[in-house]
Amino acid sequence: MTAIKNLKDLYLDGIKDLHSACKQSIPVTEEMARAAKNADLKSALDASVKGTREGMASMEKLARAHGEDPGGEHCKGMEGLVAEARKHALDARFADEDTQDAAIIAQYQRLAHYAITGYGTLKAWAKRLDLSDDARALDEATAATYEGDETMTKIAVKGGVNKAAM
Repeated sequence: MTAIKNLKDLYLDGIKDLHSACKQSIPVTEEMARAAKNADLKSALDASVKGTREGMASMEKLARAHGEDPGGEHCKGMEGLVAEARKHALDARFADEDTQDAAIIAQYQRLAHYAITGYGTLKAWAKRLDLSDDARALDEATAATYEGDETMTKIAVKGGVNKAAM
């Protein structure tokens, strides 16, 4: 592993980390979509998979624009979040499907919040490094991930999943 010497190196390492995070989160999100019983939740999770693929492609494009291989990193943070999502939303035994749907939403949001934090940090670094095109791409990725997170909150609260799980 090469030493991180400056903010640019840290930035590029972060891009590769988020590429890995996206790649790892897609299969578990697909599994949660298959397990979800609420139609709106299934649809939102399917849309999230598409959005995550777009985020991963964006991270690949940014990495390659800087001469980096986007696959050169394994995100241990997302690895742990994926394991937790499987444990608490897929492998756990649920007395009813509404409770499992509530668990799926919670675990999805944990995955999304990791991405939101990562994109936001990278955007700040891109701005500091005067990489305005990168900052715009990261802003779009952040906004799309926020939108998915907000959709899940609406399904949980206004859509009645949390109430039904009581």
